[in-house]
Amino acid sequence: MSGAFLAGVVAGYGIAVPVGAIGVLIAGLSARTSLRVGAAAGLGAATADGIYALIAVAGGAAVAAMIEPVAVPLRWVGAVVLLALAAWTARGAFRTGAEDISGVRSATALRAYLGVLGLTLLNPATVIYFAALVLGSGGAGGGVWFVVGAFLASASWQLLIAGGGSLVGRVLTGQRGRLITALTSSLVIAVLAVHLLTTG
Repeated sequence: MSGAFLAGVVAGYGIAVPVGAIGVLIAGLSARTSLRVGAAAGLGAATADGIYALIAVAGGAAVAAMIEPVAVPLRWVGAVVLLALAAWTARGAFRTGAEDISGVRSATALRAYLGVLGLTLLNPATVIYFAALVLGSGGAGGGVWFVVGAFLASASWQLLIAGGGSLVGRVLTGQRGRLITALTSSLVIAVLAVHLLTTG
């Protein structure tokens, strides 16, 4: 049990720690809305990592082989969604007054959770990553504990990112600060979307 759990923890941190578009999105949501919304978004990403870890443990190489033919279309869909998010974030940066307040209020924890869950599930590399780890370690022994470890590690990291975004949001609460963070977030997400299309 403990060996599989620790392997899952290491795998979870391995996939979660590199801050990509999802991490930027989570931090940006926390900064612009609330820690509750950012944390919900982080748990959406962690849930997707847990689902992919479970799929990898259950199916291993067979699942990875099934996903391989659609990896490129999924990557394109993910990039288009990220570019749309970047444009939406940039547009929101220029909203002021009541428009800005209503936009912030419309971001609920449930919407953030489901949105980030769906976006993270568009990344087929995650299941291939977990499948390679499971197969490399000699199979799915202690598979449930591996999945639990991966989920908890990913969740702890995503919540840390959400907390960091919330702190940044408190420091940069003025209109200019929100404009700068939103435009920076938008630019980073757009760059990561382009990177997604030019790799793999």
